[in-house]
Amino acid sequence: DPDWASHSLGIFICLNCSGIHRNIPQVSKVKSVRLDDWDDAQVEFMASNGNNVAKAKYESKMPPFYYKPTFLDCQLLREQWIRAKYERKEFIHSEKQEPYSAGYREGFLWKRGRDNGQFLSRKFVLSEREGALKYFNKNDAKEPKAIMKIEHLNATFQPAKIGNPHGLQITYLKDNSTRNIFVYHEDGKEIVDWFNAIRAARFHYLQVAFPGASDVDLVPKLSRNYLKEGYMEKTGPKQTEGFKKRWFTMDDRRLMYFKDPLDAFARGEVFIGSKENSYKVLEGLPASTQGNHWQHGITIVTPDRKFLFACETEDDQLEWITTFQKVISRPMLPQEYAVEAHFKHKP
Repeated sequence: DPDWASHSLGIFICLNCSGIHRNIPQVSKVKSVRLDDWDDAQVEFMASNGNNVAKAKYESKMPPFYYKPTFLDCQLLREQWIRAKYERKEFIHSEKQEPYSAGYREGFLWKRGRDNGQFLSRKFVLSEREGALKYFNKNDAKEPKAIMKIEHLNATFQPAKIGNPHGLQITYLKDNSTRNIFVYHEDGKEIVDWFNAIRAARFHYLQVAFPGASDVDLVPKLSRNYLKEGYMEKTGPKQTEGFKKRWFTMDDRRLMYFKDPLDAFARGEVFIGSKENSYKVLEGLPASTQGNHWQHGITIVTPDRKFLFACETEDDQLEWITTFQKVISRPMLPQEYAVEAHFKHKP
């Protein structure tokens, strides 16, 4: 039910996006549907255009891998989407998509140091042909500091956590454990181009890996936002030591916990399967539990053991339980059984 419109583009927009449109007045002229005066020509233009007409025109050559943000996404993604679509007309002219569709990209990003927390300029190279994203500690270094396989790569914007409006969290698997890298670029277009270049590389990798799959099947697998993040308390497997406050991230079926939200490696990971495989989530903690400061408990039952967590508020507890139930109610995919087996045999 949008209350705003761009009378130069002939589209209706929400309040949040109207602010972004106002920043490109040479392209988009914004009015309130209810509060501003409209002349006959403007009304007629809106009536003969509209959002579907604009979509057909401005998204006519949009690549399937390009991330189309929703109202839940960060300001940066929404702004760059609007600029790409209407200002730069990237989805009308395919040649303008080169920065993220070429299959190769290199450049410098500010990367957070694993140990000291300082952001330093690092060279990154993404190569579809090599199937990897690499970064180098020195500009003239022959060997990369890390090689991240496209197969196991994920990228998600985390401006609040990283403390930068252009903050991007990149994760990959190293020895089947998750490794986090936090980066940003001063230029909003640059970092969003990197994000979509990663999605493009993942898209082409999955097209080869799953030749029968449709775009509709593949696109949801290109990158994923975390199902939930936040602080909880946890205790160890014997449940005799005290509860410690940890930052938790629910990433698909991996529940990871960190001492600090910006840690490179998780202190531990818990695999959460499906109810058909004897996983369940319970409200509260066993009666004998001691050592928790927070009172709103959650017990996750797996085939091997119980995991005990405590939340600070009842709302947190409800949100976490709802998230866990969504994961547990989803049947496991064939490849997830291999991940589960790895977790069971972890030393």
